[in-house]
Amino acid sequence: MKKITKYQEKNVLVIGFGISGLNAAHLLVKLGAHVTANDMKTPQDPAVVAGLKGDGIEVITGSNPLSLADRNFAVVVKNPGIPYDNPLVAKFVEKGTPIITEAELGWEIFAGHLVSVTGSNGKTTTTTLTQLMLAKSSTHNVKYAGNIGVSFSKVAEELGPEDTLVTELSSFQLLGAPTIRPHIAIITNIFSNHLDYHKTRENYINAKLNITRNQTPDDFLIMNWDRDEWQEIARRTRATVIPFSRQGKSHAGAYEENGAIYWRGERIIAARDIRLIGPQNVENALAAIAAAKLSGVSNEDIVSVLTSFSGVRHRLQYVLDYQGRRFYNDSKSTDIEATEVALQGFDQPVILLAGGLDRGYTFERLVPYFKEHVKGIIVFGQCKDKMKDVAEQAGIPTIIESANAVTAVPEAWKISEPGDVILLSPANASWDQFPSFEVRGDRFIEAVEKLTGEKEKD
Repeated sequence: MKKITKYQEKNVLVIGFGISGLNAAHLLVKLGAHVTANDMKTPQDPAVVAGLKGDGIEVITGSNPLSLADRNFAVVVKNPGIPYDNPLVAKFVEKGTPIITEAELGWEIFAGHLVSVTGSNGKTTTTTLTQLMLAKSSTHNVKYAGNIGVSFSKVAEELGPEDTLVTELSSFQLLGAPTIRPHIAIITNIFSNHLDYHKTRENYINAKLNITRNQTPDDFLIMNWDRDEWQEIARRTRATVIPFSRQGKSHAGAYEENGAIYWRGERIIAARDIRLIGPQNVENALAAIAAAKLSGVSNEDIVSVLTSFSGVRHRLQYVLDYQGRRFYNDSKSTDIEATEVALQGFDQPVILLAGGLDRGYTFERLVPYFKEHVKGIIVFGQCKDKMKDVAEQAGIPTIIESANAVTAVPEAWKISEPGDVILLSPANASWDQFPSFEVRGDRFIEAVEKLTGEKEKD
């Protein structure tokens, strides 16, 4: 951890009591700041507030008082998910008060080697693969943190100058990280996500590009090369660009060709030998391979990871086999693109569980994927009628409405046969019925375990 003095005797406001906010508040005290912590809700666990107060932090809960904007805060550390048009945050924007996220604070104190991953889909799997590959060959600590559910600043506190941190960074985090400079940055892909927050696709792209804003030609930007638009976006960096391509569109980095994975002409592994299933995981593997090769990891260690790692929870996660059916939990598929790539990963007939929060999208894009892969569908949530309409357009013979992703499990079992895949890949956010995609996935797994009497596999 770097010893920095910029927050000494400064008044700092932390908005949001998530994992990152709480860690930021306690870290700022260690850095000498006078901290006020505010959350719209009052935590159910009284120990949260007690811990903050025990550190000398002023705590305000139950609302976001606009009067806080009248106080002399030098910096605001904002939960990434809180939009900038939130009334209190907007007041600080109007005043010109610097607003950062905990990722910026983590970067400011981090003394080691930084690798950062962003993108619309595949961030967590790519982050995890990269961390595993780098750790396999390093004699120093290699950890992951960030949007992967582990506080960036907390892990940064614990690491030294010879250690490596692989961070997953969301567009929300990157908006509030103005000085971050990873030595290796990865953009897995860019679709049109979170436009309710960013308002326009260009704003969303610009937020993602913050990952490379401070890079120089001595740094690397690993970029998906399979769309012309992404190639154009890569021109907006000063970093050395390293392409990866599942379609073999460039041989200057990592790529797939004739069923094999290569790094600059050097064969690494057969694509079929990667334990993770689906074309999207080939892309994730290519991005991680590029980062690993730039970091000096051996082919042997790369192959060891790719042939043993079975996936991240809720991201096309294999759950178990029972009576010839194979269950997968892809609750993280909260958009259309993620469900498209999930379906492409299966040659077997799929019983699909889909639906969730209605964000105003339509799902006609799924019709060809439904036609090719889906033999039956269970729909649920606010957008179940839209999903049903698309399933009818695709000619799916069996379409069933259910209450949610839990009640859909026995319904899926009833229409399945040996050789089928039963897949939760909702193509929608969970918030109409569950507090998070993680909870939705956990409840799905519990329902599968109850139905089968088996436990999920590691």
